[in-house]
Amino acid sequence: MKVLLDENLPHQLRTNLPGHDASTVRYLGWHGLKNGELMRAAESAGFEVFITSDQNLSYQQNLRDRSIGVVTLTAQKWSVLSMNLEKILAAVDRTNSGSFETVECGEFRRE
Repeated sequence: MKVLLDENLPHQLRTNLPGHDASTVRYLGWHGLKNGELMRAAESAGFEVFITSDQNLSYQQNLRDRSIGVVTLTAQKWSVLSMNLEKILAAVDRTNSGSFETVECGEFRRE
């Protein structure tokens, strides 16, 4: 599955999603794109899953007719995410086009 990581997530997550082709918004030069633009760019590039910690995305975006699914993480720190890799990977594997899924990784705090 082709997975895109939002710019608000640590780069280490990219290499810890075995069996998936993961890239980052920053690597693709898409940092700064607003959510709607970013979702369209991701779909055009063939991404199937977008992983973010943006808790408001599910309220801001209607994915009903989208070919991409979204996984929202409740943490951003690598030390927290690294302890939840199994849950994150399972959520990515379950994600379908147009779906939202939240992975509870602990208390949400901006860094």
